[in-house]
Amino acid sequence: MTEFLLVMALAIGLGWPLGRYLAAVMRAAPMRVDVLFAWIEKPIYKLIGTDPSRGMSWRGYAKAFALSNLAVGSIVWVQFMTQAWLPLNPDDIPNMRWDLALHTMVSFLTNTNQQHYSGQAQLSYLSQMVGIVGLQVVTPMMGLAMVVATLRGLFGGRDEMARVDGHGYAAEGGDRDVGNYWADVVRPTFRFMLPLCLLLSVLLTSQGVPSTLAAGPTVTPVDASAEMKAQKIPLGPVSPMVAAKQLGSNGGGWYGPNSATPLENPTPFSNLIETLAILLIPIAIVFMIGPFTGRRRLTAFVFGTMLLMSAASSGLAMWSEAHSTTAADPALMEGKEVRVGAEATALWAAVTTQVNNGSVDGMLDSLAPLTGLVSLTDMLINAIWGGIGCGLQQFLVYLLLSVFLAGLMTGRTPELFGRKIEAQEVKLLALLILLQPLVVLGFSALTLALPQFTGNSNPGFHGISQVFYEYTSAYANNGSGFEGLGDNTYWWNLTCSAVLALGRFPSLMVPLAVAGLMAKKRPAPESMGTLRIESATFSLTLIAVIVILTVLQFMPALVLGPIADHLTLVAN
Repeated sequence: MTEFLLVMALAIGLGWPLGRYLAAVMRAAPMRVDVLFAWIEKPIYKLIGTDPSRGMSWRGYAKAFALSNLAVGSIVWVQFMTQAWLPLNPDDIPNMRWDLALHTMVSFLTNTNQQHYSGQAQLSYLSQMVGIVGLQVVTPMMGLAMVVATLRGLFGGRDEMARVDGHGYAAEGGDRDVGNYWADVVRPTFRFMLPLCLLLSVLLTSQGVPSTLAAGPTVTPVDASAEMKAQKIPLGPVSPMVAAKQLGSNGGGWYGPNSATPLENPTPFSNLIETLAILLIPIAIVFMIGPFTGRRRLTAFVFGTMLLMSAASSGLAMWSEAHSTTAADPALMEGKEVRVGAEATALWAAVTTQVNNGSVDGMLDSLAPLTGLVSLTDMLINAIWGGIGCGLQQFLVYLLLSVFLAGLMTGRTPELFGRKIEAQEVKLLALLILLQPLVVLGFSALTLALPQFTGNSNPGFHGISQVFYEYTSAYANNGSGFEGLGDNTYWWNLTCSAVLALGRFPSLMVPLAVAGLMAKKRPAPESMGTLRIESATFSLTLIAVIVILTVLQFMPALVLGPIADHLTLVAN
């Protein structure tokens, strides 16, 4: 628990000023660094053909988001399938098979980083640096842009919110201006994300994380045998990728074992700063809400709700590991981070699933079943801290539904900040909530029912957990997995690609559509009858709605998976 308190204190202490700075960046407020970044941003706007001061409707914004993903994804997919013929491939890595390349592209395009490959053996340096790290930097900023546009729709539009800075924007069409998508991606990429990645990369390099373009050395193992007289140690520009994977809620490692290998995570200090990096930007985005929207109490409400769920999740995970493993029994420590202890492994597992990160410093498949239950629950909720942008976006979905339900229970017209929530908005939100069980449970059932076609070779309750976890992780855009599942097959690559896309794009675009519809409505002035959401009572109501809408509807799958697995171990 001490480690959790230390990491959380650092994340809050650093996240607060970062959130205020990020709010200024996303409002396009005048800043001293404008001169420094203008020479980078202006040529990009000219190349794209956009005026950053020209606003978009929510439809135009969503269209730009979809087109940018399609263009970038197509380029990266081709790169993976042709990497053997491209430069920066000193280890002679072959081309990726088309289905694995498709899954890898969709996985990183959706800010998920679910890996059905081993990075050091199946990707060239160019693929890692351009395809993987490029997406790890850009796609989090795409998610951030979408939630910022949603906030503009809910809180009055960019033209109204920009009055804080004294300058206006041109709206588009009859819809409310929700911002310029291209500017909302470019500005935080260069002014926020890349500077943080550079700083963390330098810190990781100082701890011994490799950062080189040279080929890895060949060494003689201590236990050399006739079968393996020499071993090649894969290196590369690892620290920049690790920085991007941790800060950007990405999680895909340079190496197959991720941060469980000393080459990505060599020291206790590197373990601390990598754990901190997972939480830093999602917490900063929560602190961005107040100065961005002008509603300071809303920041306290969102932060308090998320912190309460985070503390419960982390505490249960660390308790589970502390009561199921002991350092004195090496057999029970298999797969856990023995350098810093089982509790640190459990803390990372909780934090990485509270955030859509998915990186690991130990094998999740080796954790106690109840720890796996915590990780699954975190991903099903997908809004404890959440990924960059998409976590707050999912939180807003729960908030809107909670306001609607609370309004009905108290006999009031459901409205959020003066704007009514009516049938059209509720239908869209309901479809989004129903999509998760249909996709996750549907593909899990097919996989378990047809093992002769799907390649699921893990029997028993733990096998159910592995399959359920894989699709839950894909839908939540988390990317972590219960290793031991043979997932580099046509079935897993293609079905997970579909689940990745269904978990990412509707969850970002539907709330934007709802915000766009609500933005057209004339806000009513607040009165004594207005539902006050910025309170501890409503925070508990929101948590109850989250539990009902997510955890309870998946209870049968959780009982057949991690809970039954735990009861089996206890009985034995």
